[in-house]
Amino acid sequence: MIIHSIYQIGIILSKQNVLFMTKKNHLLLVNDFHTETIDTLDSLYQTHKLWQLDQPSKEKLILSLAPACKAVAAGSWSFDDVIYQLPKLELISCFGVGVDLIDFDKTRQRNIRVTNTPDVLNDAVADVALALILATCRNIMNADRFVRNKKWLDGPFLFGRGLEGKVLGIVGLGRIGEAIVHRALPFKLEIAYHNRSPKQLPYTYHSTLRALAQNSDILLCMLPGEEETNKLINYEILQHLGPDGVFINVGRGSSVDELALAQALREGTIAGAGLDVYADEPHVPDELLALDNIVLLPHIGSGTTETRVAMGKLVLENLAAHFSGQPLITEVP
Repeated sequence: MIIHSIYQIGIILSKQNVLFMTKKNHLLLVNDFHTETIDTLDSLYQTHKLWQLDQPSKEKLILSLAPACKAVAAGSWSFDDVIYQLPKLELISCFGVGVDLIDFDKTRQRNIRVTNTPDVLNDAVADVALALILATCRNIMNADRFVRNKKWLDGPFLFGRGLEGKVLGIVGLGRIGEAIVHRALPFKLEIAYHNRSPKQLPYTYHSTLRALAQNSDILLCMLPGEEETNKLINYEILQHLGPDGVFINVGRGSSVDELALAQALREGTIAGAGLDVYADEPHVPDELLALDNIVLLPHIGSGTTETRVAMGKLVLENLAAHFSGQPLITEVP
């Protein structure tokens, strides 16, 4: 049987637990993360939508849910610490891979379990990474504007840079990074990487980020959003990348010093950049917006219909497993 939608998946899951109960479990929804998934959650649980309320109303809702609410669902790109006031909270189910906004000191202290939606978005994010590499190196966005503004009538467009033989240096070569490598190799890119420790892979390993930048033509950031990675990509690292270098980020915006990046682009310290993530989304620094040697995307890495459905399915399955006392599908250790 082919399942066509999140809603149908939810109905199947509900037969196992929720709809057979005389009273639905309470579920607090932190933000408006995916309409179809939320519609299904509305049908399965007593949902409460935190993002629709002002602060006093949030506090009142939390107080009313205190005796009964054991689970929270949230898009991983934003959070609200008010949820930690729920005394019976047992599960935070994240729609997304990144869990850097979760306070794991609190969750571990209180035995609150956390799930996310890994792997199902690897291909979609890898596609966007390669798109940014191509768009930046071949100056695609400016070429489009060149035609639309009828500047082609005055002469040819400036040359871009080819990919063959260039070194793609990946900062944080994990599962998504490996998916990017599979796409990059047919373009005849050479692969290098920097992780905390080398992996059993046939690519060049650099023990420091500085060394990776020095030996890369394209520096691709896949770093998670953690305290130790905050602004790790700074002006010094970009200097090592050099005036012909390109910087790409599809990891977390907090890992980049965005003002330093703007300075490096403005001064010609590096040639170009492509970003899908930012430190304070949806806010993008004016210093970046003013530049024409950077491609800016609105965090669309996982933004395909198929990927978001798959992410929603994992949220539903984790919640169903929790409320039925079964092992969680994708628990964050």
